[in-house]
Amino acid sequence: MIVTLPLFFYLVAMASTIRKPQRPAEAHRPPKEGIGQVQSLARGLVLLDLLATSEDGLSLSAIAHAADLAPSTAHRLLRTLEQHRFAFNDPVGGLWSVGVASFAVGSAFVRSRNYVTIARGYMRDLVDRADETANLAIEDAGEAVYLAQVESRQIMRTFTRPGARVPLHASGVGKALLAALPEAEARTLVGRTGLSRLTARTAKSVDDLIADLRSSRVRGFAIDDEEHAVGLRCVASVIFDDQGRPIAAISISGPAARIDDARLQDLGAMVRDGCRSITAEVGGRAP
Repeated sequence: MIVTLPLFFYLVAMASTIRKPQRPAEAHRPPKEGIGQVQSLARGLVLLDLLATSEDGLSLSAIAHAADLAPSTAHRLLRTLEQHRFAFNDPVGGLWSVGVASFAVGSAFVRSRNYVTIARGYMRDLVDRADETANLAIEDAGEAVYLAQVESRQIMRTFTRPGARVPLHASGVGKALLAALPEAEARTLVGRTGLSRLTARTAKSVDDLIADLRSSRVRGFAIDDEEHAVGLRCVASVIFDDQGRPIAAISISGPAARIDDARLQDLGAMVRDGCRSITAEVGGRAP
């Protein structure tokens, strides 16, 4: 399976801005207490996860309902998080959001991943050469999660906030990560999450997706041809670790009006070569 990093606190710090189907409340409910699990800590982490998914803040009642907790219990947990600056309560509107300590912890996560720092330099070079936006993402819980972005200087350009999540099967970075896996493993991963249809071009079946991934492996880069958003095209390739496992993907994306078929191939080769250089620099190897 893809290397999954401990993203929680990073995502708390950088909440998603990409619009996606709302996760059911059950997804936020504290897991049943298991061996070595501290219930209050588990509940507090669930609340932080809830806060991270909201752009504008959440009311106490909304948090309690989504986490399946009594309002009094949710309030005590939130106040504890607030005391440690992991949560913030707006004194005017009363809404809860993530606190500054979450940002500090998330920043430490990025600093601890050397490939992120190395990748940024290559991403800046890609943006200078392609004049399109570059993104860095990893896999987490069956989705692609963006860690960093270097924006194009074009007036019309894509924008993705770090921490945003997109489906693996309907994004350039996600498909690049899937293509770097053994086929059976990729099938298992998408089988767990399903194939949500975001546009008319999104893969209709797992077999269609697997055929696309095979082409991606031959090219050395994946293509998102308006599969995540109408009018957006993207190419992406993968950074490997020393075991030949995918650890992250880099994409170049821009409006379909600027990226025709010929340019799509040129940008794909550009990002593929950049990822190969990063792989070598971090001591990784392609399988």
